[in-house]
Amino acid sequence: MFSSLSLFIGGRFSRAKQRNKMVSFISLSSTIGIAVGVAVIIIGLSAMNGFERELKDRVLSVIAHGEYEGVRGPIQDWQGVINRVEQHPKIEAAAPYVKFTALAERGQQLKAIEVRGIDPDKESSVSNMAQFIGKQSWSNFRPGEKQVILGQGVADLLKVKPGDYITLMIPSTGSTSQVQTPKRVRVKVSGLLKLNGQIDHNLALVPLQDAQSYTRLGKGVTGISLRVSDVLDARQIIREAGNTLNISVYLRSWQQKYGYLYRDIQLVRTIMYLVMVLVIGVASFNIVSTLMMAVKDRAAEIAILRTMGATDGLIKRIFVWQGVFSGVLGSIVGSIIGVLVALNLTTIIKGLEKLIDHQFLSGDIYFVDFLPSQVMMGDVALVSLTAIVLSLLATWYPASRASQLNPAAVLSSK
Repeated sequence: MFSSLSLFIGGRFSRAKQRNKMVSFISLSSTIGIAVGVAVIIIGLSAMNGFERELKDRVLSVIAHGEYEGVRGPIQDWQGVINRVEQHPKIEAAAPYVKFTALAERGQQLKAIEVRGIDPDKESSVSNMAQFIGKQSWSNFRPGEKQVILGQGVADLLKVKPGDYITLMIPSTGSTSQVQTPKRVRVKVSGLLKLNGQIDHNLALVPLQDAQSYTRLGKGVTGISLRVSDVLDARQIIREAGNTLNISVYLRSWQQKYGYLYRDIQLVRTIMYLVMVLVIGVASFNIVSTLMMAVKDRAAEIAILRTMGATDGLIKRIFVWQGVFSGVLGSIVGSIIGVLVALNLTTIIKGLEKLIDHQFLSGDIYFVDFLPSQVMMGDVALVSLTAIVLSLLATWYPASRASQLNPAAVLSSK
């Protein structure tokens, strides 16, 4: 009974117009502060979720989870290496590749790029690269036709499109220490790789046999790329499988090149949780001042309730409910605003970039050239619950002071 009565009176106090305008202003500001804090934290966490999603679905779906490269030169028996490592239960697939650096030339434009020779059929088992290349370009990507698939950023710099020709200048290798004339190969751009990120600006693909011919490797390959079942444990899996090989190889995992991105995302997420507590905590302090002024403003009503038999616990619960109402209202409003903005964050930022004619994330620097966002209801619930809990804690002292009022002293002063 007392619980329902305290809820009813607390709601009436919250909805009633305050006699003191300052109380109304501070109450409104505390609610707005909580709402803004909740909204900002939800937007920030959604952006971090978006970056993590793009890292996994865009970058890690294209690059190899791990690689083996020969210590003493090309790997000749690469078929045997693939058969051996695929016996590991956590290695899903393996594919050969040839990697070398070349200078792409188109008219007066030059661009240093990493050229990767791949077998389209085997490559499809270790990466989802085909999803970011035109279906027809990927199906027609065959050796012997001097084709190349360029990253979208490379193509934009060279001002080429599918069907155009470029020249690849490939360093000549040999036993002599003298500088040799680079090999020039004229190739046709058969397709474009569009990942909207850093990879687009430095990668080109050629068929495996063509790459072997350009680099004079014969039947050998530079290395073997791997796809593992547990991406976060890639380094350990690659080491375990590498120990079973009878040749010396260098072990590389995606964590060596892109691991810092994942660590940075997790670090920023941790900082966001800390900021969440601080921002909402500061906003909740306004509830303390609001309730302290409300206690003074409602002193006569409290005294009347006490003379009618209200206990200390009832008086406390009344003002606890009044403070919780501010926290719940701010939390709900902030959650709605935060979710709506987070769902449209990418579109909003793109519109802002067009408005000020400035791109915040450049594809040649960052692994994506847009601001991704992914709303997770678990984060929304956590932020909202934190705001409500901190609001509840902020009501303890004012509620205690309200329960200690002397009704005789209050009513005699009126």
